[in-house]
Amino acid sequence: MNKYPLLFLLILLSYQSWTQTDTGISDIWAISNRESIVLDLSTVSSLPHQDNIEMSGKHISAIIYYELDEEKNLTITRDVIFPQLRTYNKTNEPDWKKYRAYFRRTADATLSPHIHHDQKIINPTAVDSIEIAGMLTFYYSPVNDIQLTKVIYPSMDDRILVEEWKLYNLSDEEKAISISNVNSSSSEFGYKGKYSFVVKSEAQEHISLGAKEQYSFPTYYAALLNEESSSDFDHHQAKQSRVAFLDHCRDNLILNTPDQVLNMLFYFSKIRASESIFHSSMGLVHSPGGGNYYVGIWANDQVEYSGPFFPYLNYESGDQAAYNTYQKFLENIPEDGNHIPYAFEVDGNFPMGHLDRGDAAMIAYGTSLYLLNTGDTTIATQLWPLVEWSLDYCHNNRNTAGAVESASDEMEGRIETGDANLSTSSLYYGGLKYSKQIAAALGMTTKAKLYEERLSEMETVIETYFGATMEGQETYRYFDGNQYLRHWICLPLTMGIDRRKEGTLRALFGKLWTENGILVEYDPAADQEKAIFWDRATLYALRGALTVGEDALAIPKLKAYSRKRLLGDHVPYAIEAYPENNMKHLSAESALYCRVFIEGLFGIEPVSFSAVTMTPSLPDSWDRVELKHIRLLGKVVDISLHRIGDTLRLKLESDSVVLHDEVLVDQRPITINIH
Repeated sequence: MNKYPLLFLLILLSYQSWTQTDTGISDIWAISNRESIVLDLSTVSSLPHQDNIEMSGKHISAIIYYELDEEKNLTITRDVIFPQLRTYNKTNEPDWKKYRAYFRRTADATLSPHIHHDQKIINPTAVDSIEIAGMLTFYYSPVNDIQLTKVIYPSMDDRILVEEWKLYNLSDEEKAISISNVNSSSSEFGYKGKYSFVVKSEAQEHISLGAKEQYSFPTYYAALLNEESSSDFDHHQAKQSRVAFLDHCRDNLILNTPDQVLNMLFYFSKIRASESIFHSSMGLVHSPGGGNYYVGIWANDQVEYSGPFFPYLNYESGDQAAYNTYQKFLENIPEDGNHIPYAFEVDGNFPMGHLDRGDAAMIAYGTSLYLLNTGDTTIATQLWPLVEWSLDYCHNNRNTAGAVESASDEMEGRIETGDANLSTSSLYYGGLKYSKQIAAALGMTTKAKLYEERLSEMETVIETYFGATMEGQETYRYFDGNQYLRHWICLPLTMGIDRRKEGTLRALFGKLWTENGILVEYDPAADQEKAIFWDRATLYALRGALTVGEDALAIPKLKAYSRKRLLGDHVPYAIEAYPENNMKHLSAESALYCRVFIEGLFGIEPVSFSAVTMTPSLPDSWDRVELKHIRLLGKVVDISLHRIGDTLRLKLESDSVVLHDEVLVDQRPITINIH
């Protein structure tokens, strides 16, 4: 046992909890000075309160549900998922359950060690505070001068969730404490053999806890396969790997703005986007998570959302996961002219091809942007056939007006999309935009010219076929016959098309906007409190507004959204949707959050394998903004934008070498050579 003076949490933290914001929405959490957020139960007036958070490693994901009653008593339930261990379906289950057949178990307080002192069972239930910093920490109220702290984190490499218990003796007297360990195991057979769910604590049975001393021990929630042994569990190694991962996220792709909320949610978003990477038969792959989507890849979440993000982060596992995703889709290009599968689930063994969601357009856009962002011509040459096929498929599946046809979009039939929707055509436009740059850089001059012509044609189609007056705004209809404003009218803005930006922005941030971001659809006759929202559209809308230079409109909305997600009632990441899946923390949405700043605020856009353009924005109330240690086209770069009087100074450096230093006269694209 180590001497460890108890540093009370409130001394370590500098924050004001339960603050009223300029949005009228009260914060529940607060930012600390430890790169964390804290829920201080001494100030919270919204009890009871419940929430959940997902944390992942390469062989495990856990959704931790926690609930506080009016007396601050805490209940924890751990939904522990082992994605690679596929189970058999039950006889009374529908066949589709095979796509979610992960070995998983729920563990509550019945599977816990017990602490004994002075012939009493110490049973702390009330908590003083909760802290999130890439790990989840519960600070319990002291009982008999003994304080318990629980720190929960996943192993980054093994099938282990660790719950580290720390006991502090707050008194000036020595305390004799006994601990009864938990050691539970249950098994079932699956496709890989015998799966055992093990809950095991490793405490000394009897300890003498001196004054102001602490003692810690691990409780494991783990899975064993066949003859594996729990003797190999090592919480020291698990914590070390988690801390190293968090350090990497902290030290790379760093956003510095005058707004602490934006900086913190950006950092947390890097964590969630990067931890949800799993070993699979395809190699490392990024997967959405959320209790449903593991060791699989999707044309939207991985190809379109997270794949283009990872080249910025300088994270080797992310690089491998992105490349493996594109390679898998390349290997499965149809030879019969049919649409490509939109996903490869359950370790990549189940291609999902029953529906064309406009996936070729998603692939064209996501893959071409990813290839440019890598700055690697070798990878581009390898994956170019996927881009070329996707663009040809879109071109060959247009209606008589030139709009790209698809049976649905990524909403997969949840809401009507017609035969040709704005999302599919806009993403095809984006694919053409970046593919012509790749073709030119790889010396395919004729192909580059062809894509340039098709790009111009597609911009005309987006205007003439989708352009419409909706709810009094000059914006876009989503499909022929569409009656109500839709969330994806933001996509032309994201692609840089600004013809209808005023009406579109008024529709997005007026009619469609709520405290949870953009609604999927605005129906003035419907009960908007029951309307649905998906964060991905909000994040595209914010990026689109910044892309077309409307930072005065976008930044207040971005700040309000970020505050809600970081410090509100469900924290600390972007979510998938509501009411579907109960607002789970799907990981690719966090990648989209980071891209709001990279591609929106800084306006970074690759134009070749050696150069980017930037159209940066600096809100009037800010004096500076920085992106440090961002990897652009394979080179790590520091970017700063500072206000100097009425002008802005843009500076890029790499290893103390200045790549660009310019005082900006107006908001126009600036071409910067990186290599």
